[in-house]
Amino acid sequence: MISARSVGGLSQAIAIKTKLGFHNFTIYEKASEVGGVWRANTYPGCSSDVQIHWYSLSSDLYPHWNKSHGLQPEIQAYWIKLAKKYNLYPHIAFNTKVLSAEWDNAKQQYTIVAEDVSSGKRMSSVAHVVISAVGILEVPKIPYEIPGVRKFQGASFHSAQWPGSIDLQNKRVAVIGNASSGAQFVPSISEDPSVEVVNFIRTPTWFNTRLHIPYSDTEKWIFANIPLAMRLHRAWIMFWFDFPSIIPPSDKTLKKRREAMTKYILDNAPSRYHDHMIPDYPPGCKRTVANSGFLDILHRPNLTLNFDGIANIVENGIITKTGEMLPFDVIVYATGFVGERYTMDVRGLNGATIQGYYDAHGGPTAYLGTAIPDIPNFYMLTGPNTGTSTSTLFVEEVQVGYILQLIEPVLSGSASSFTVKAAPTDAYNAKVQERISRSVLVQCCSWTRVNGTGKAFYPFPWAVTLWWWWLRKPNWDHYTAAGAEEWVWARRRKAIKNTMKCAAVLTLLWSCISGSAHRILYGMVGSNYHNL
Repeated sequence: MISARSVGGLSQAIAIKTKLGFHNFTIYEKASEVGGVWRANTYPGCSSDVQIHWYSLSSDLYPHWNKSHGLQPEIQAYWIKLAKKYNLYPHIAFNTKVLSAEWDNAKQQYTIVAEDVSSGKRMSSVAHVVISAVGILEVPKIPYEIPGVRKFQGASFHSAQWPGSIDLQNKRVAVIGNASSGAQFVPSISEDPSVEVVNFIRTPTWFNTRLHIPYSDTEKWIFANIPLAMRLHRAWIMFWFDFPSIIPPSDKTLKKRREAMTKYILDNAPSRYHDHMIPDYPPGCKRTVANSGFLDILHRPNLTLNFDGIANIVENGIITKTGEMLPFDVIVYATGFVGERYTMDVRGLNGATIQGYYDAHGGPTAYLGTAIPDIPNFYMLTGPNTGTSTSTLFVEEVQVGYILQLIEPVLSGSASSFTVKAAPTDAYNAKVQERISRSVLVQCCSWTRVNGTGKAFYPFPWAVTLWWWWLRKPNWDHYTAAGAEEWVWARRRKAIKNTMKCAAVLTLLWSCISGSAHRILYGMVGSNYHNL
């Protein structure tokens, strides 16, 4: 069973069909179409932050992307096309949300309870393996801590739930938040001069330039027709993103980078905002926002940035902390997501739950962001501490390959279950948190930390290359296997066979080397004899 609310779930399903040749699986999708965040986020200007050629499946590169960064409609179209190509639709239960998964240790299987989101009808099924592709961007965060959020009488919604029918023409619109999503849609909605936009900013963010560069017809032809051209282009993008993590910059370099980023903001933003636009935390503590037009449109007369803070939301507007009352017709929340809570009730051995494990460890915690102790045959895509500044899809693809190796013995019947052990999980996470504690990631308040200032549960604090290396194959000593006698003997036979192969190769090499040595020695003796 795959709970697929992200494109990672589709990636896993494709791999199960193509790599394992296994077809007896169900994908539960709470929406009416595939696409994950690219189906849900339809706000104007929605696009990928990472170059699109690295935000594509490595097995299905696409040569005809229009620009260096894909827009939401074409990214979703790409995933719909893949779902059709690999015949995934017959496996998908649309408009169905998984409520719970409970492990039966005697039967070595999960009981799944799901609900039709339209009718509320519940259904039950069983699964030997559960893969959660819920991701961390599942539950939009509405800032209910602001007094009066529920009192507003106009239209209000989170940017991840943008209503297709909304008409902003001649409206006064409040945008709360200016991170990645806000910086993408504010330029689009303020393009209409009849829309008056006020963007409320609590904490300024760092920006860097990330132009959306169109691909020419010639470039598309090269990608489509010249072998390896597209893969080399993708590899260059990966190197460009990951190199700073492989070789950490010096303090001098970091200082110069901060100065350059400060200058970039000040050179592009109107002078009236200069005192408020520069963050007081170092670059990298929060996600750096790609400036795809936000700084450039701050000069528009119908757009205002407000740094006064929000004291209260009332029926017809917002009261700032300076006491000013600003009337609005629409409020858009660009306030991120709730990442601290796991949204599905999963119960493993002896009643253990994922949320219970999170709570006991001070926040979201997992082994390699993928497995949880005492939760057999359960794996997560983009789980705790899997966030990087690179391609999320690449991170998921690495996990997909890792999970395939863990579920193959179960699906083939040579093992019943695998459960990650607590000790290696604790050791791994101690290493993660120790690394984070020495980084910029703890030098600011962030939604990726418990309660904003606690444990950092989202970032992976190393190069994504190391992520690939660690997950290239499972360390089976870190897992407890059940019903795996056949699998254990198969591994032993394989190990013996490999040992015998190595021994044969070494014996052959030794005989060749020793034979050569004998011939050389014989030649030297013969030469000396003749010289006498």
